[in-house]
Amino acid sequence: MTPASCDVPHGTGLLSPGWAGSPADSATDDRAWLRALLDAEAALTRAQEALGLAPEGAGAAVTSAARGGGFDVRSLAERARGGGNPVIPLVADLTAAVGEPYRPYVHRGATSQDIMDTAAMLVAVRTLGLVLADLDRTRSALTGLAVAHRDTAMPGRTLTQHAVPTTFGLKAAGWRSLVLDARDRVTAVRDSLPAQLGGAAGTLAAFTAYGAADATALPAAFARELGLTAPLLPWHTLRTPVADLAGCLAFTAGALGKIAADVLTLARTEIGELAEGSGGGSSAMPHKANPVRSTMIAAAARRAPQLAAVLYGSLAAQDERPAGAWHAEWEPLRDLLRLVGGAARDAAELTEGLRVDADAMRSNLGLTHGLIVSERLSAELSALLGRARAKELLTELARRAYAENLPLGRLLAEEPDATGTDLGELTDPARYTGSAGALTDRALERR
Repeated sequence: MTPASCDVPHGTGLLSPGWAGSPADSATDDRAWLRALLDAEAALTRAQEALGLAPEGAGAAVTSAARGGGFDVRSLAERARGGGNPVIPLVADLTAAVGEPYRPYVHRGATSQDIMDTAAMLVAVRTLGLVLADLDRTRSALTGLAVAHRDTAMPGRTLTQHAVPTTFGLKAAGWRSLVLDARDRVTAVRDSLPAQLGGAAGTLAAFTAYGAADATALPAAFARELGLTAPLLPWHTLRTPVADLAGCLAFTAGALGKIAADVLTLARTEIGELAEGSGGGSSAMPHKANPVRSTMIAAAARRAPQLAAVLYGSLAAQDERPAGAWHAEWEPLRDLLRLVGGAARDAAELTEGLRVDADAMRSNLGLTHGLIVSERLSAELSALLGRARAKELLTELARRAYAENLPLGRLLAEEPDATGTDLGELTDPARYTGSAGALTDRALERR
């Protein structure tokens, strides 16, 4: 059988619906990386000109050539095999595009890793800004849900079973807290990402050879041109920035994954307490409205830790510049940025459209025939009957409640030992949510 002929651009996200079409998609594609590489090369020449290491006009000439277009991403990718990275063929093409007499000042004194690492930080900074915007949308939506459902009682579940009542407001406030934790981590990492400049072995020797009286001033000038942090040292094999990215991205995927996991559970047909605002369809079953946003977030949360592990593994980089450890970072870093960017987009859409069925929550509180408040009854009856007798009585009544399909409150009312207790209040799950409301209010004080 002959395969169908398709003309599909590379990297369209056909197998990645979680990030395809998201803001992070275009911020991390090959064109975005090429833009960042060219931005780094142009900034390097401008920084050298500012310090008198390149003639006046060199920075403008290289910047103009870098912004002029005409660079073939596919050709660069194919030629990158010759030297193991795309910077080498890019420098050749950029040098050819720069007119005389400024060609010698393209990439002068730098090594390929300087440009590649700096471009990675630029792509990360630009993508993290988009992630933060979607996290803020999610925070805002969750704030509204927590306020609206501050006192909406629902079953609290532990180890998959009903435990004691809680409120949906407290659950939403908890989700919001995780989103704010992610925001804080992403912000801190984004604002700390440094430029990279060290030359062949991290000594800045070439810049000294080209006339720099104090080559240590150049990395800071380079960073200023790009809006990145000035590095304390060249970090060719000191991979803290990449590890920090791995950590904050994996955490963010997990934080959003918690929301998705809860929604996937509570949106089950048998539970029906939540529903996505616009569920996805099925190719075979017309009646279905699948929780697609939650599904995509859950998929990202499962992949992110393994991608982060590759980046953490690259911390063990040998010598002054490594063989393999640095190269292993590129694809996992891009995949992480894409996954988290897509998950943040989906989380914003999910929470903004989330439908809460308070009636279903109330109905589900009664599934255990009133036993969901057995903790409260145990405390109240222990004071009246003693701990041993209270436990004995509740254990027997719990058995009967299930066996006879009767509410616990009715069975208690028939017990002479329980005479005088206000069973209406004691057996109402909505009146046993503890400090859920106060905890929700406290959580919402965090901005």
